[in-house]
Amino acid sequence: MESGAIPLESAGPFDLQATVESGQTYLWDRADGNMYETMSAYGGDHWYETVVPPLGGVSDERAVVRVRQTDGLLEWESTTDAVPILTHLLRLDDDLDAILEATPDLPLLNRAYEEYRGMRLVRDPPFPCLISFICSAQMRVSRIHGMQLAMAEQFGDPVSFDGRTLHAFPTAEQLAERTEEELRDLSLGYRAPYVQRTAEMVADGEADPAAVRGMTYEDAREYLTRFVGVGDKVADCVLLFSLDFLEAVPLDTWIQTAIADYYPECDAGGYAETSRAIRDRFGGKYAGYAQTYVFYYLRAGGE
Repeated sequence: MESGAIPLESAGPFDLQATVESGQTYLWDRADGNMYETMSAYGGDHWYETVVPPLGGVSDERAVVRVRQTDGLLEWESTTDAVPILTHLLRLDDDLDAILEATPDLPLLNRAYEEYRGMRLVRDPPFPCLISFICSAQMRVSRIHGMQLAMAEQFGDPVSFDGRTLHAFPTAEQLAERTEEELRDLSLGYRAPYVQRTAEMVADGEADPAAVRGMTYEDAREYLTRFVGVGDKVADCVLLFSLDFLEAVPLDTWIQTAIADYYPECDAGGYAETSRAIRDRFGGKYAGYAQTYVFYYLRAGGE
C-alpha cells in the first residue's frame, strides 16, 4: 500500500465532502458507512474510497484509492501513486477561483458559492457514470448510490486492500452478461433493461460514451441519447460529470425550480431551448459549475 498527501494550497479552494456527497457521483463510498446522511454535506474529514478502472492518460491499472481532507491536505492511501488519479477524478487541475469569477454575478449563484466554497465538479469514468445516471431517474441520491454499490458487490471483481475486500464497478462486459431479472433483484426496477441493454451496446462496440470527446456539445448530447434509457437530462449529467463538457446544464427538478423562481425568462418550453437559455444565463463556458452549485444549494434548503 502506498500513501501520501496533496497540499491543498496548490489546488486552490477545495472541499472533499461537498464534492463527493453533492449528488454528482455515486462511485465513492464513505468508509464509516454514512454516505449521504445529510442533505448539506461539507467540511468533513471522513475517509472516502473507490475502485478506479484504468484511466487513459492517467493510470494504466485498476487502483483502490482512499482519501480524506484534513489540515489543508488531501491524505491518501492507495494500491498505486494516487496523485494523478485524484487530480483527475476530483478536478484538482481546475482553477476554481477563475472559473467562478468567469460566471455571472447573480445573487443566487453568489449565495451558493459562499455556502459550499471549494466544491468541485467530478470527472468520473464514463461507463460507470453513464450507468449511475441511467439509474438516477425518480430516485433519491442515497438510493442511486446503493444501487451502484449493489451492482459492484454482485457483479464486479473483488479487490483486496488493507485487509478488506472492496468491489470494482462491473465492466460493460460483466453487466451485459446479467439478466434483466438479476438486475431487478437489486431494486433497479424499470431501469434494469436500460442498464442491461446499454451495457450490451458498449460491450459489443455499438456505442461508447467516451466517443463524444472532440464533438461539439450539442452533437455529444445527441450521441449519448442513443443509449437505452438516456434522454437529454441524463446525457447532460454524463457530459458534465465525466466528459469535460463544463457548459452542460442538466435540467433536473432543482434547476427547473431555479428557473421558475429566479430566471423565468429562461423557460423556453422544450428541453433544448430551455437548456440553452439557462446555460447562457449562467455564463456559457462554465455554466455546469453554476448549475451544480445551485442544484446542491437549493436541494439542501437554500433560498
